[in-house]
Amino acid sequence: MYTDPISDFLTRIRNAQRARHESLEVPSSRIKLALAHVLRVEGFVGHVSERSEGAKKILSVELKYDGKEPVIRDIKRVSKPGLRVYRGAAELPRVLSDIGIAIVSTSNGIMTNKEARKRKLGGEVICEVY
Repeated sequence: MYTDPISDFLTRIRNAQRARHESLEVPSSRIKLALAHVLRVEGFVGHVSERSEGAKKILSVELKYDGKEPVIRDIKRVSKPGLRVYRGAAELPRVLSDIGIAIVSTSNGIMTNKEARKRKLGGEVICEVY
């Protein structure tokens, strides 16, 4: 049993891309599904789907590559179970001068730092992707 399923999900994406896998499958949850959809909308991953295997749900994520290089250069967890990181709308991080994104959990759901800044929402900074 792992204590941080979000960190496990991000690590599985990082490892699968380093191993040049086409896709990966992880146990599904609402937050992992929301994170995968944000990554898909921002163009970091391809198709995202969820399927049931009995009582369990499996999340399938298609990875994207630019030639031989993965589209995701780096993905790192910011807010951890032992140290939560909350930021107001004006204090949200700018990842590589807004080339990358930070994924933020707000009161209106999970979104990018750019979208949260437009809506003037703060929240928990989950991870940074570039």
